[in-house]
Amino acid sequence: MKNITKGSILISEPFLKDPNFNRSVVLICEHETNQGSFGLILNQTSNLNLDDVLEENIYPDVPLYVGGPVQHNTLHYVHRRPDIIDGGITLMDGVTWGGNFQQVKSLLNNGVLSPKDIRCFIGYSGWEEDQLDNELKKDSWIVSSTTSDVIFDTPPENFWRTILKEMGGSFKVLANYPSDPSLN
Repeated sequence: MKNITKGSILISEPFLKDPNFNRSVVLICEHETNQGSFGLILNQTSNLNLDDVLEENIYPDVPLYVGGPVQHNTLHYVHRRPDIIDGGITLMDGVTWGGNFQQVKSLLNNGVLSPKDIRCFIGYSGWEEDQLDNELKKDSWIVSSTTSDVIFDTPPENFWRTILKEMGGSFKVLANYPSDPSLN
């Protein structure tokens, strides 16, 4: 079993029965075995844009993703522009979690920050102490890593399959596993 660190990704097994995580890819932002874990689902879109949940206008359309089943009244984001957004936590090379949100709004409206350089989420995925480790022991997740280009440039509808194919070997076979095998 591969160790989880911030910046790891969790890829749901095709057999995972939890509808919240069906064919999901989760970016881990925090992981402490004795304190729990926090992550954001990278490939679940919503029908909302950032502008829909803020009082201020955001002029470019910035899609909102569903970060997970917990607290849909919270907003989170990752970006690849720490050179213009202060604060935040580096998760991996080219991916920063959070930062100065006033700057984000201003930079988006001024056209300095491209919607392609940020992913915004409502809600998040959370696991209590030892919960994620127990799920890993049950083979609910595949732990891997990726690059910022994959995170920001892969269309959400292809994300799960793309990640598995890039991993190669038996994972490439899983990428082609049907959503409902009984329909074959």
